[in-house]
Amino acid sequence: MAFHLDADKLTDLNSAARLVPSGGLVALGGSLSARLPMALVRELIRLETAELHVVGSAHSIDVDLLVAAGAIKVCEQSYVGFEQDHGLAPAFRRAAQNGELEVRESCCDTVLTQIRAAEMGLPFLPVRGVKGTGIRELHPEYGEVTCPFTGETLVAVPALSPDVALIHAPMGDRAGNLHLEQPYVLDERFAAGSAAVVATVDRIVSTQEVAEAGIVIPAYRVAAVVEAPFGAHPTSAFPGYAYDRAHIAEWVRAAGTPQGAAAYLEQYVMSTDEAGYREMIGEQRMAQLRGYSDSTESWMSLYS
Repeated sequence: MAFHLDADKLTDLNSAARLVPSGGLVALGGSLSARLPMALVRELIRLETAELHVVGSAHSIDVDLLVAAGAIKVCEQSYVGFEQDHGLAPAFRRAAQNGELEVRESCCDTVLTQIRAAEMGLPFLPVRGVKGTGIRELHPEYGEVTCPFTGETLVAVPALSPDVALIHAPMGDRAGNLHLEQPYVLDERFAAGSAAVVATVDRIVSTQEVAEAGIVIPAYRVAAVVEAPFGAHPTSAFPGYAYDRAHIAEWVRAAGTPQGAAAYLEQYVMSTDEAGYREMIGEQRMAQLRGYSDSTESWMSLYS
């Protein structure tokens, strides 16, 4: 477990994304349509990062974009999709059905247990939740242990220590101290169990301001931090902005075909940088997303 002690880790997005190696084991922070590290995802695609083994809780457009770009070799998640809102993730589903992607379905608690084993320096920890499920068949690396106290047979899952965790936070300082709003999902555990954290933040602020809000991920776990306003878009980063349901719908429609997915990636990723991406989204739309809490009508209008 590495320690990152530089006093100033503020860097640009391209340099930060280059810390993610092709073929690396990458933990994705956030979950579903909240606080996904989308600016980093887009930059990884621009860099043509490939052969990634990604792990996470339950994810959506981040994984779907990476799959559409051919960046993922192995996907280890409990779920990839848009729930009842927009359904399954089109690019992920197509790649899985066509055998272009190795899918190792897991469950959130199992991934958490594996990360905790890495944190504690243990080779494995036992779990009960996957007993009797087909998940065992997707993970030949799982084993079995017999409890010395009860005689019960439990599933033994190996420690999981990602090469890098990608995390987006509402605020952080130049040293890499990060504040997150609840729910943390697996972010703080990924930070503790990974070799390094590469983080984007909507705002770089003073260490005092981060400390007053509450330091959730300490600087010594973070290798690089980037100020990336709206860096989670089109997902949310509360309290700053809500998720952009209309833009996610645009992706889901486009990703219905490989040609549509490629056209979206060309427009919003490959042909521009993050500043250009924000210009395409438009200040008016970003203001609407920031104003979700102004009134009942404000947030309801985002989902109509």
